[in-house]
Amino acid sequence: MSSLRYRVMTEPDIAGVVRLYVEYYNSREDGCWTPEKAYRRIHQVWSTEDAFCLLQEEDGALSGFAMGYLSQYDDLVAYDLVEIVIAAGRQGRGLGTALLGELERRVREAGAAMMQLQSVNDEMHAHFYGKMGFVRTTNLLPLNKFFE
Repeated sequence: MSSLRYRVMTEPDIAGVVRLYVEYYNSREDGCWTPEKAYRRIHQVWSTEDAFCLLQEEDGALSGFAMGYLSQYDDLVAYDLVEIVIAAGRQGRGLGTALLGELERRVREAGAAMMQLQSVNDEMHAHFYGKMGFVRTTNLLPLNKFFE
């Protein structure tokens, strides 16, 4: 890895994040994101109360980002990780591990006692999050209802 730098995302950063998001999901995850849809998604998370969004730059270029927000519960504060993306051409070199580690350090400093997320149910994601210490919960079950 070259020199990595982390900084909190600001509103002017959203345009670069949108480009990375669309490129990644449309080329690697078979997505159909438009810049307009991606902007709305990114801006929604960034502007959420108690949002914490972190950029990762490698040699001065955006290499990844993580976005989420702090959630208050009766007995703790959790960080809800909504998005984490490493640029397609920069994966497999430990950047995601480094980004998630830095994010964890910073949200713990902000008072979070845990981090939670929803993940695609496949081997790649299970391996990545498992090595980072995430475990499947048994007390919560994601439920969905699609409208016709």
